[in-house]
Order: sequence, then structure tokens, then C-alpha cells
Amino acid sequence: MIHIYCGDGKGKTTSATGLAVRSAGAGMKVYFARLMKGNFSSELKILESVPEITVRSCDRNYGFYKNMSQSDKAMITECHNKMLSDAFASGADVIILDEFFSAYNYALLDTVLADSLIMNNNPDTELVLTGRNPSGIFMDIADYISEIKAVRHPYSRGIKARRGIEY
Repeated sequence: MIHIYCGDGKGKTTSATGLAVRSAGAGMKVYFARLMKGNFSSELKILESVPEITVRSCDRNYGFYKNMSQSDKAMITECHNKMLSDAFASGADVIILDEFFSAYNYALLDTVLADSLIMNNNPDTELVLTGRNPSGIFMDIADYISEIKAVRHPYSRGIKARRGIEY
């Protein structure tokens, strides 16, 4: 089954994290790939403490796409491709590709590889894709689609991200 958590609202990663914890609690093996992210976020402390959950991130934070150099783009693409391959080779019951749509839409991963892995995913594996602006091809094949819409967010009033809430 394929799950999509998309939209411009807060909660896509939080939803995927909740599913990872629920799945691990049921004895399932989870592979959680944090695409586009190399920095700390508070959920890592819990996720990394659960033996059934494998968490992978890039070795550093590359920042926003618009600020990446060509070298940064090449390095993050290499990191993402490795995480993609490792995730699908892991034998996990649940594969979470957090911020997948950002990496895919900016071509910061091998889109042909991603398409092949996703289209040929083991039907017994739950696959979770998060991020903004999912391509129609993924929307067409998804079994679950949850759109998280921003109605109001403190950031629009100048309130910075808070540890434990936004990260």
C-alpha cells in the first residue's frame, strides 16, 4: 500500500513519525529515510531509540534548494539515491520517504530509479511518501492520500520554529 501525506500544512513528518511508532509497536520493521534533511529534529531521539526503526539522513544539512551550489546538489543527490536503494533493499515492512516530493520535484534523486522502485514496490510493504506538490503519477497509484492544509501557522506572525513542536 502507498500512503501520501502532502500539502502546505504542518504535520506531514509528524504523521509519518506516528505511523512509524505504531508499526514498530506492532513488531514491524521500519525504514525511515529523511530526504532533504541532515539536521537534528526532536523526533529522532525517540525514533532512533526503537530497535525496529532504522533512521537515515544525509551527513549534513544542505539547506534550501535555492541556496545549494552545484556541488551540494550532486552530494545530496548521491545521498538520496543511496537511501532510496537501501530503503527498498532493507526488507522493511514499512518504508517512509520523508520529504520525498521535494527531492523528486527538484531532481535531487534519480527519478527513474525512484519511479521504478515505487512502481515495483512489494505489495506487502507499506510505503509512505511525504512532502508538498506530489506528482500526478503518485497520486494516481496511492492507496491513502492525506492532504494537510495550512489554515493558520505562527510563522506567518513572525514566530520562529519551536523545539519539540516544529522540530
